[in-house]
Amino acid sequence: MDRTAPHDTAPLDVRCPRCGGGFECGVNAGHCACFGIRLTDTLRTELAARYSGCLCLACLRELIDADRADPAAGPG
Repeated sequence: MDRTAPHDTAPLDVRCPRCGGGFECGVNAGHCACFGIRLTDTLRTELAARYSGCLCLACLRELIDADRADPAAGPG
């Protein structure tokens, strides 16, 4: 690996696999907005099994709220 090569730190323009909406993922830049989001282990496992890629903050918040309201319901 060439450690002198510049790293791409620009946010990624992506689509949410749940709602289809576009958003900027800052994981490459090291300041992704979802870094402050806390998921339960159960919800994290369910989302990883159901979706590939990142979900937008609106969907993550909806799923967290639904999980808190009824943990047995699972992601929607």
